[in-house]
Amino acid sequence: MAAMRNGKVAVLAAAMLLLLLLAGEASAATCNAGALAACVPAITSGATPTAACCANMRAQRGCFCEFARNPAYGRYVSSPNARRTVASCGVSLPRC
Repeated sequence: MAAMRNGKVAVLAAAMLLLLLLAGEASAATCNAGALAACVPAITSGATPTAACCANMRAQRGCFCEFARNPAYGRYVSSPNARRTVASCGVSLPRC
């Protein structure tokens, strides 16, 4: 009887671990630097951000720290033009 209960507990623990791992992958999948392509003119040249840029900024706000740590995007995310773009879109920058 105890062996059967321990087996059920092990299966339940494995299922919970799998759910946690899948949830983590789903969160990571929502970060997409390509979604900010509409913001390239604003970030690189200081142009006024478009409505699409601002919508994508808001959608990707939770990913800014991840983008800032990425060597491919970090210099753009922390640039003065990027800060102006974020401010123009009314998006607050998170503390990383």
